[in-house]
Order: sequence, then structure tokens, then C-alpha cells
Amino acid sequence: MKQLDLILILFEFVLSVIFISLAYIIKNIYFRGVGIGLLIAWVTSAIAYLFKKKAPKSAY
Repeated sequence: MKQLDLILILFEFVLSVIFISLAYIIKNIYFRGVGIGLLIAWVTSAIAYLFKKKAPKSAY
């Protein structure tokens, strides 16, 4: 399960880079907005993953 979390976090980052790069290439503000949104989602999920990793193990 931990590997799936990391894979999804990296996938969000790669998609954000693709959309931001595409936005600058074709000069489309929509793709830039999608890329920025994905970048924000990537940072949020990376922070959540780090906090989850540092949290003590639960009884469940």
C-alpha cells in the first residue's frame, strides 16, 4: 500500500509538470490552471503522506 501512495504522488507531480509545460508551449491558460491545481494537490498529498509516515501505528 505504501508503494501505491508514492506512485500516485509521483503521478500527480508528473501530470502537473506535463500540463504546465504544455500550457507554456501552446500558450493556453486553461492547461496552466490545471497544472497549478495538480501541483497544489501534489504538495498537499506529499505533506499528508509525510505526516502519515511519522504518525505512530494505530491498533487497527
